Amino acid sequence: MDFSYTPQEEAFRQELRAWLEPNLREHRAQWGEDEDEFVQHPSSPASLAWHKRLYAGGWVGLHWPRQYGGRGATLMEQVIFIEECMRLRAPAGVNGIGINLVGPMIMHFGTEEQKRRYLQPILSADEIWCQGFSEPGAGSDLASLQTRAIDDGDAFVVTGTKIWTSNAHNADWCLLLVRTDPQAPKHKGISCLLVDMHSPGIRIRPLVQMTGDAEFNQVFFDEVRVPKANLLGKLNEGWRVAISTLSHERGGMRAVLRLQRMVDMTLDLARQRGMSRDPLLRQQLAQLYIDSQTLRLTALRALTRQLRGEPPGPEGSIQKLVFSRTYMQAAQVAERLLGPYVQLWKGSAHAVADGHWAFQSLFARRYGIAGGTDEIQKNILGERQLGLPR
Repeated sequence: MDFSYTPQEEAFRQELRAWLEPNLREHRAQWGEDEDEFVQHPSSPASLAWHKRLYAGGWVGLHWPRQYGGRGATLMEQVIFIEECMRLRAPAGVNGIGINLVGPMIMHFGTEEQKRRYLQPILSADEIWCQGFSEPGAGSDLASLQTRAIDDGDAFVVTGTKIWTSNAHNADWCLLLVRTDPQAPKHKGISCLLVDMHSPGIRIRPLVQMTGDAEFNQVFFDEVRVPKANLLGKLNEGWRVAISTLSHERGGMRAVLRLQRMVDMTLDLARQRGMSRDPLLRQQLAQLYIDSQTLRLTALRALTRQLRGEPPGPEGSIQKLVFSRTYMQAAQVAERLLGPYVQLWKGSAHAVADGHWAFQSLFARRYGIAGGTDEIQKNILGERQLGLPR
């Protein structure tokens, strides 16, 4: 691995710092820190305000080509941006699905009219997007989806249901997979539609988590009319769009730096509570730090392969598994540090850090499930990398 940065990359870092530090101070002076920043799809007014500030400064959609409003940033410039934002604990901004998944798919598969219509509002977060892929009976086996779209003149009529649809309750648009040819093999009869979430016939049921948040939802479509002009790509070739979308779905360095932030906060908590010298606790804290740094090196190894144009290795599943387990362990160490106080929620008179650790104690458990369970990651590593029997 090469740990050095080119002069051009260091110049980019200095330009970013010169903008980021004063703007973040101004943002924090108005909004403060918000627990919403920790969720996968932040949507609070504070997060939206930070996104608008990033957009005005030209820092949204770094990886997008310049002709579509991005900066055409290199992979290393994107990593530097993430490093600096996480170093300062800046909010993530909003519309991650639109910027990281939907936008690139419209650039690749969309018509010129679709590009003109949708791309700029995605960057500015004037229109928020969600992704309608999984269904109650089609999760890991996505190609088994049953939501159907029937040809009806100048429109498709969509009926069915989607589940685990992140941010659907805040979304204006949905990248939706539907079955348009029920007679074709299951991978062949699928199409992709751009669906207005304010259309008649759409009903959203939030799925409330332990934290009380409802980041994801079940979405019901009851004879929803979608103009044929909203077909993304070719009819019955939506599986190509789906596979391309999923290839954009995981970003390793942001997860690694998010874990480092969690570990650093746990170390700070131990110092604040005067318990950092407890022998058993010191071992646990040291292991958290070691695991977070090992994960960082694993992510850099994957990044190096990508920069060399090599095919991806097993690092993705390793990162996902180690991240979820270490994040959970950090939350459990915080629970031991706080004892019964960890149960006190935001607004309680004696809550530590205004209930932040009560939130994290519950929130951390999501990572062993979201984006592929720990069990799935173990199977991938065991079967595909170690050659173990199924």
